[in-house]
Amino acid sequence: MKPALSIVKIGGNVIENEKELTRFLKLFAQIQGPKILVHGGGKRATAMSEKLGIKTTMVQGRRITDKPSLEVAVMIYGGQVNKSLVASLQALKCNAIGLSGADAGIIRAVKRPVESVDFGFVGDIVSVHTEPVSVFLHNGMVPVFCALTHDGEGQLLNTNADTIASELAIALSKEYTTTLYYCFDKSGVLSDISNDSSVIPHINKQTYFSLLKEQTIADGMLPKLENCFYALDHSVHKVCIGNTQMLVPQATNFTTLTL
Repeated sequence: MKPALSIVKIGGNVIENEKELTRFLKLFAQIQGPKILVHGGGKRATAMSEKLGIKTTMVQGRRITDKPSLEVAVMIYGGQVNKSLVASLQALKCNAIGLSGADAGIIRAVKRPVESVDFGFVGDIVSVHTEPVSVFLHNGMVPVFCALTHDGEGQLLNTNADTIASELAIALSKEYTTTLYYCFDKSGVLSDISNDSSVIPHINKQTYFSLLKEQTIADGMLPKLENCFYALDHSVHKVCIGNTQMLVPQATNFTTLTL
């Protein structure tokens, strides 16, 4: 029987809420067994860009990453946010180690091809090298991944943190029974976006297609759910979506996704 592995992706709204972040980190540190944290930091990168006079351009909710924007992303994601999270976890006796996809060549990506939009230095993941991650996990360390990958030719790339979490979970599912947690500011997938108590407790593929047909799911949740079912289709055991409360043992008010 494969050991269990928890991979938790934390959203920007949690990172920017000091009280909620403190609560999340305490709960994350208490998760038993091997675990990985994945984070972005887009809101903080946008704020720093404004301070530096660098324009932030978004297309369909996705960030255009030109060279100055990439420099800010590296500074904020790989530096300020990542190391702050690592230091906070160390204070909680959680032996965290901060990583990007470039470290030990763990996550290789290619620059997104230009089609209707040139997203700049945005990476699409092509491979995950799990051996270094397993070394960290087997030695009791907790990898904390920021939203940066590399192309193997010396170029760092801004890469969606949800996708990084999903691809790590898929790659590590050969060795572990992986559960993927998407932790953000809502209680789960909601049937009514204006009512945070309208959590849909369980979604399988059949339910998912029904919800799509009924247009019950908010547009912003669709890419996340696509990511979830892609992971489930590629051997991830279970995906959970909710706020920090779902990390409490015996919690029930969140959404679980299975095939």
